[in-house]
Amino acid sequence: MILLTFNIISIEAETKKGFEISDEERLKITESNTRAILRILDLHDLKASFFIEISIAEKLQQLLKAISVQGHEIAFYYQDGSLEYLEEVKKNTQDFLEKSIRGVRYQNTSLSLNELKLCGFNYVSSIDHADILFPFKRLKKSPEITEENGLSIIPESISPYSQLPYNDFVFQILPMQYYQNMVYETLKNDDFVLIYLDSWQFTDVEKYHFKIPFYRRWNTGKKMEDKLESFLSWINEKELATSRVKDYIF
Repeated sequence: MILLTFNIISIEAETKKGFEISDEERLKITESNTRAILRILDLHDLKASFFIEISIAEKLQQLLKAISVQGHEIAFYYQDGSLEYLEEVKKNTQDFLEKSIRGVRYQNTSLSLNELKLCGFNYVSSIDHADILFPFKRLKKSPEITEENGLSIIPESISPYSQLPYNDFVFQILPMQYYQNMVYETLKNDDFVLIYLDSWQFTDVEKYHFKIPFYRRWNTGKKMEDKLESFLSWINEKELATSRVKDYIF
């Protein structure tokens, strides 16, 4: 099973000297990028899970409504903030969408699993920071979903052959045929592959004059759209099963 997931986050990169972009403009870029992702998913009739960063969730209500109406899952991406703030955003978003939000994703958090459970979450997806050195770390992680404190804990997927993680950076940098082969081989060994991309990767960084390291500018913007479309076409051609995270777990 392939679990397609997207982190919807505002691009935080600084701009080059002489250029400025307001928070409102950054939010519009995030919305535009997300709608591009939605168009590609709709073209291939595939469903995914969208992890919305909590600080922008209530500013993008109409976008969240569009994601939900198209049949995708809404979950949260937690970077920081108090438990009370997380609970408030969760309640307000659920009231607006008239749907429960079951999942939360984070890199590092001071919140305990018990606190996340008290917020009403059913599963957590913990991911690592992706940078140029990450692929050189040979990691050994169990591919199994476990349960702790009443929460399903979903591990970050790692290829048992190349030991490369299925994170945003690896998708961006690897040749598509190699990436496809990696997914195909992993599915022979593991029950699922969880793939995640960041909405900022679909930004035309040159147009907005963002200062981004050369290795992260590669394949961004329209090239990332084309790469995602190629990958989804391959999924359908191979008739590989996909699922929203909440459906796979429950």
